[in-house]
Amino acid sequence: MKKVLISSFDLEIGGVERSLINLLHEFNYEELQIDLMLYRHHGDFFHLLPASPRLLPERFEYCSFRKSIGELMKSGHWLFALTRILAKVEASAYRSAESGYKQMQYMWRNARVLLPKCKESYDVAVSYLWPHDFVAFKVKATKKVAWIHTDFETVDTDVPCDLNVWKRFDFIIAVSEGCRAAFISKYATLAKKVHVCENIVSKKMITELAKEVISGEMISDPRFKMVTVARLSYAKGIDRAIKVLSELRHKGYDFAWYVVGYGGDEEQLNKLIQQYRMEDSFFLIGKKLNPYPYIKAADLYVQPSRYEGKAVTVTEAQILGKPVLITNYRTARSQVNEGVDGIICDQSVEGITSEIIKLYENRQLRHSLSEACLQNGYDYSDEMDKLYKLLGVEV
Repeated sequence: MKKVLISSFDLEIGGVERSLINLLHEFNYEELQIDLMLYRHHGDFFHLLPASPRLLPERFEYCSFRKSIGELMKSGHWLFALTRILAKVEASAYRSAESGYKQMQYMWRNARVLLPKCKESYDVAVSYLWPHDFVAFKVKATKKVAWIHTDFETVDTDVPCDLNVWKRFDFIIAVSEGCRAAFISKYATLAKKVHVCENIVSKKMITELAKEVISGEMISDPRFKMVTVARLSYAKGIDRAIKVLSELRHKGYDFAWYVVGYGGDEEQLNKLIQQYRMEDSFFLIGKKLNPYPYIKAADLYVQPSRYEGKAVTVTEAQILGKPVLITNYRTARSQVNEGVDGIICDQSVEGITSEIIKLYENRQLRHSLSEACLQNGYDYSDEMDKLYKLLGVEV
């Protein structure tokens, strides 16, 4: 029996966390002994964990990454606070839209000396979420595997700092071909290590959860309804969605747009909604443990992201037979078969607006997109076979 460690941050609501839950439910536990290292035993998805993996104890040192500098100082953890301050100062020297990626890299690098090693050794150690420092430096394993869930060509990382971590892994798994290509364009020397295994999505679970009866403004809203399920962040392009809805109103269309999710940009987005006077049409309805009834209630699923690895929520919307519209982010064509099971639009407010109008006015197109999605089996058994092969596991 192979001994496997899988590490990730926590189980807050998110696409990566949902895909991890799905993966843990698919493993063959008769052939694998799986330990799960969650840096923080917290999150709305925590109760969805299967019983079979052994959950390792929580350690403060790893929980500290979710605490603010002020909290660390108040609790007397001055060294951890200092590593965070230094990381923030170093990252701020780079003027970029999302310096948070560099800051996270430097946080882990600076704190590395303070972090305890894993006491046990493993046949395979899997780091499911970037940064991958824990498995790279603190775990003893015969084989090490790291996961990629985003478009690394788009995010602003410190490449030499990252390479020092990536080089310690035997394999790197990307969730789509586009995600792999984007990663290799930035880290060309790692090309031979990178393989593709798509996110595991449970069609049965999604269709069952979508049957939940919900109430509220979205259900009773008679307008043409769009929905997006996403973190409220720059990457997901919710700010552009607000501008798109304003453009649609100026063109005479009375639509409603509902966003399921939460994140650090909520206050900024609410101000933007007020600025464009969209309070009666654009709704941030917060995080939902079960987003599927909201997707089911919509006429159109829209993913206005600036970049993605492979958006799990798009596949989930397709499973529910929704016509989907996604922006032309780097990995879009590995997500949607253009014109068959979804539409890809330009990366602009004008591009999104134009395609929404086309889809609204062409009911037959929406129907054909839905039918194509409903006829897809969404069978991921081949992905599990690929994963077992990479892990060196025979099942």
